[in-house]
Amino acid sequence: MNLFRTDLLQAGPPADISVPRKKNMMCLNESVLDPYQAIDEAFHQTMQEVRLNRYFSHVTSELRRLLTDYVGHGMSKDHLLWGNGADDMLFACFLAVRENNSSFAVSLAPSYFDYSTYSRAAGLGIEFIDYLPDFDFDEKRYLEVLNSPDCRLGILCNPNNPTGHLLSDEKITYVLEHTKKPVLLDETYFEFSGRTFVDKVADYPHLIIVRSFSKSFSAAGLRFGYLVSQPQNVDEIRKVQTIFNTSIMVQTFVMTMLLNKDLFLRHTAAAVALKHQLFEDMQQIEAIKTLPSATNFLTFSAGERSPELFECLKQNDIAIRDVGAHPLLAKHLRVSVGSAEQNRLFVDTVRRFFA
Repeated sequence: MNLFRTDLLQAGPPADISVPRKKNMMCLNESVLDPYQAIDEAFHQTMQEVRLNRYFSHVTSELRRLLTDYVGHGMSKDHLLWGNGADDMLFACFLAVRENNSSFAVSLAPSYFDYSTYSRAAGLGIEFIDYLPDFDFDEKRYLEVLNSPDCRLGILCNPNNPTGHLLSDEKITYVLEHTKKPVLLDETYFEFSGRTFVDKVADYPHLIIVRSFSKSFSAAGLRFGYLVSQPQNVDEIRKVQTIFNTSIMVQTFVMTMLLNKDLFLRHTAAAVALKHQLFEDMQQIEAIKTLPSATNFLTFSAGERSPELFECLKQNDIAIRDVGAHPLLAKHLRVSVGSAEQNRLFVDTVRRFFA
């Protein structure tokens, strides 16, 4: 007798993130800014009025107001839902759309690694349609799968992780215009790209946008993300969340970040400038090919020498990520934008490797 779901028993070991642990962690697209150090005084002051022995707090309504203002574009508090990171929002969406054992979602590939992880956890199948060699996609093929009877959700990652490229607004709009199925637009990196479809939420009742505080707001370890959609969708997705799913302390910290949002947005602008400089420096290294990026990372290849370069960087206390599992990114690596000093160390190490 199986104690757990058969599909889980057949799914292999639990998901894990396998990356090197080095002094210079340039592998997980994290920020070099520690948000606690940036706003510790303001956070401590705010916490004086917060009671952690209570389930309810005034912080929740104030955070909802501030987040609504930040999202803008005419959205109200009823258009928003938050949880423990964008991953939590993905899982909630997958759980909410699943109808039966035949249900599945469709995503382009290569894309965010954990779409598979969380769809599996929710008991939702997933199918992938490969990007074209130029990282464009066949929107008609995508819609053919999305509009099939058992497909419950379309996923588009924009900007895409791990390639860093943006999808065209025209193709996203075309997909939205030619389906009634829910379309999840993952905008985890939108602050780096400046591109969003939030202003289209009122026009498309099946559009769900997911965002994160892990990247632009530097809070990967805090675990806070949110989604934006029409209120009737938010109400349905809320039904699969637990009550009090985000701690009052996390809410207080996020509220404090939003009260100091200019600090984080300036840091994001600086990270974008550093990304452009890093891209230019990498372009000058003839032995590698670097993809343009609208995110805080760059994906590149050293061809047959990529595995050697990966190990060389590890030996020099620099951790990057191997993203070459998909054939379109075979022998590709990904480096997160670090501080100016970390970026120089990375570039200098790569240059020495090829010298």
